[in-house]
Amino acid sequence: MKENEGIRIWGSRVLLVPYEAHHVVKYHSWMESEELRELTASERLTLEEEYDMQRKWRNDSDKCTFIILDRENFEQNKTDDQLNREISAMVGDVNIFYPPDTHERLEGEIEIMIAAHNE
Repeated sequence: MKENEGIRIWGSRVLLVPYEAHHVVKYHSWMESEELRELTASERLTLEEEYDMQRKWRNDSDKCTFIILDRENFEQNKTDDQLNREISAMVGDVNIFYPPDTHERLEGEIEIMIAAHNE
């Protein structure tokens, strides 16, 4: 969704950033897991299809997607550039689905996926 393009939401332990093309390779690697696909009712996609899906989600008017970053990991890697810091700190995603007949964005369905395992 273009509306969240410049929005970053800082929490005490996580940072939410808009789902962008530089996140796709790691996101795709998560979705290679049969268990994760089953838990999220997702189909297996090729990497190119995953890029297509990211672009589609970016332009959807009824869906807003954020990538969840581990804030501590993100803040510890200050020597890396911004994109690499985001990729290394990725742990999941948040999707907000808005009803198709509303433009006020006062209600929606939220899905949260934590894909990264504790290491």
